[in-house]
Amino acid sequence: MNSEFMEALATIEKDKGIDKEVILEAIEQALITGYKRNFNSAQNVRVDIDREIGTIRVFARKEVVEEVFDARLEISLEEAHHINPLYEVDDVVEIEVTPRDFGRIAAQTAKQVVTQRVREAERGIIYSDFIDREEDIMTGIVQRQDHRFIYVDLGKVEALMPLNEQMPTESYKHNDRIKAFITKVEKTTKGPQIMISRTHPGLLKRLFELEVPEIYDGTVEVKSVSREAGERSKISVHAEDEDIDPVGSCVGQKGQRVQTIVDELRGEKIDIVRWSDDPKVYVANALSPSKVVKVTVNEEEKMTQVIVPDYQLSLAIGKRGQNARLAAKLTGWKIDIKSESEAEELGLLDDEDQKAEDETTEEASAEYEMDNVADWLDEDEK
Repeated sequence: MNSEFMEALATIEKDKGIDKEVILEAIEQALITGYKRNFNSAQNVRVDIDREIGTIRVFARKEVVEEVFDARLEISLEEAHHINPLYEVDDVVEIEVTPRDFGRIAAQTAKQVVTQRVREAERGIIYSDFIDREEDIMTGIVQRQDHRFIYVDLGKVEALMPLNEQMPTESYKHNDRIKAFITKVEKTTKGPQIMISRTHPGLLKRLFELEVPEIYDGTVEVKSVSREAGERSKISVHAEDEDIDPVGSCVGQKGQRVQTIVDELRGEKIDIVRWSDDPKVYVANALSPSKVVKVTVNEEEKMTQVIVPDYQLSLAIGKRGQNARLAAKLTGWKIDIKSESEAEELGLLDDEDQKAEDETTEEASAEYEMDNVADWLDEDEK
């Protein structure tokens, strides 16, 4: 090695942020191993690299003793005095034993050590960058896929998306640009491993943060998310300021904000509901778009009994029970849904509940008639 090599280390220190002294110490340790392996030496040795000009010297370290039993590790007091009369028993004498052709071994070793240290440093930097992005959203480009993963380029690293984290309604092609949720960042012997997901509920929450400024700045808060990826999701939102409509903020003008998210999730239906600290109101809201006549709460069992109009029963339950299942996940309450006629037979409705049911039926009929009028007007215009 020479002064040019030392200058190169200084450049690496500046560009990669790796301490030059750390690299030199690692080279010295590697050269000790290389010396013992290449010269069949069992001696205790020390390698010294001149920090200015890069010259390398190897020193055998021997203990000063009265009687020598192993000449490779020990030196007699008399012989030590020939080197320096101040040596005493138990001192350590260093004798230079640098081989003539040690420069070639040193150059190869130094190259390997520097390459390894630079690679480790780059991996460390990538890990530091991505560990802070855990549970965040990133945009990546699909590279390839096999029977286990889809490999997505995130710029500095290739992330892995397992089969169970892929949306069943999506197919991925080379160079497709997708947004994904980072679920885990791990250190491995091959560098940082980044796991991503398109099905995680956190993806939906982060997408709303990107599209809704009121959520990003904290004016509107996302309280809970439940999701069956590719089919339907529910998200509950709340605003401390009563003058702010949290649902309207998320929907956006003419539904543009939520539509952007629906498009990103390839048509996944999204119900946005208003959160409430009253479980009766919250559960009723969570069963949207169905209407609710009555909600009874059992605090001990964390269960609610919900009564809906007969014509709303299938809507409240949803296809294969999806609406009720998502509402239960969203609220954290078990939900038992009964129709109004079934509730009457079981004596679960009183007069006030019946009156409320009649009003709900009248409102629904009026809405139905208005929808039909609108449809007829559209037909006439056509």
